Amino acid sequence: MGKEVFERHKQPWKAEEAGMLRTLAAKGKGLKDIAKSLNRSEESTKEFAKKNGIEILKKR
Repeated sequence: MGKEVFERHKQPWKAEEAGMLRTLAAKGKGLKDIAKSLNRSEESTKEFAKKNGIEILKKR
């Protein structure tokens, strides 16, 4: 089993994706779950959230 391949590499974020990120983060979802839901890499999701002041909780 290899690394996941993301078809949307380096694609700009859309407004509905940003809204979904905010919603999922507010519900307390983890980075991995949010990234998978948005079909984005964890790194991309984390970077976008940081730039936009969206706090993603760390799973324990």
